[in-house]
This record gives sequence, structure tokens and C-alpha cells, in this order.
Amino acid sequence: MLATTPAIAASDRKRLALLGERIRTARKRQRVTTVAAAEAAGVSRVTLHRIERGEPTVAVGAWLTVATALGLNFDLLDARAMAVTTKLPKKIRLRDFPQLKRLAWQLHGVGDIPPLVAFNLYERNWRHLDRAALSAGEAALIDALARELGGGRLLV
Repeated sequence: MLATTPAIAASDRKRLALLGERIRTARKRQRVTTVAAAEAAGVSRVTLHRIERGEPTVAVGAWLTVATALGLNFDLLDARAMAVTTKLPKKIRLRDFPQLKRLAWQLHGVGDIPPLVAFNLYERNWRHLDRAALSAGEAALIDALARELGGGRLLV
């Protein structure tokens, strides 16, 4: 008897597509070619493309090896626990987070920024961050941003 692909809800297909896009973004950010990433993961280039498109028929082991080859953490998170612990504000006040304010030097006349902008600033400019000067509150903000917007980690 042939195996059949299980029915997958549209919302789950979308989550797989987003996960594949995050893998593709990480690969491109690291300037790794599809051939090099596939070889490092021990999968074919076609399988890597299918993963980056979020195809649900690719074995989870292939997803895991590709993520690991790119230095990404592939983990399952308890959505209920995440919903309870994640408390991101709708806007982040720059004056409350001195290191973020330093990273946002090019945003003239802006006092508040959305969480996604803050996340992107931390991720893109991590090398300029004075980690020794981070307050507990700013470290907690970075953790919450990474958990909510970065799948549990900053790509730095």
C-alpha cells in the first residue's frame, strides 16, 4: 500500500512556508550557496529548495540537518507557554533602552519604534552593542524579541 501525505491545514502550510523562508533568509544572510548548504546538510539541492519553499512532504530529518548546517536551532516550542511568557509592547520607547537607542542613531526624531524594527536593529547591529552595558530590562527585551520574532534566537 502506498503511503499518502496527511492532510495539512492551511495555517500549518503557512507556518511551514514561513519556516522555509527563515531558513532561506539565514542561508542568504550567511552568503551560503544552495549547493554548499545542501552538501553541508547531506541533502540534495532539490531537497533544500523544497525545504525553503516549505513543502510538507520533506522529512523532518532533512529540515533538521539543513537548519543545523546553517547554525540554526530547530526546536519545538510550547505555544501556550510562549503566549504566557511573551509580553512585547506594541511600541518600544527608545529612551528606555540605551543600547537600542545607540543602534537607532539614524532614526532622527523618532521616540517609539515597533518591536520588529527593534528586533532588526539588534540583529543587524549586534557587533556594535555594548553587552556589558545592557540593563536587565534591555536583556529581557532582547530575549522577548528573539522568542517572539526570531524563533527563539537572534541571527548574529
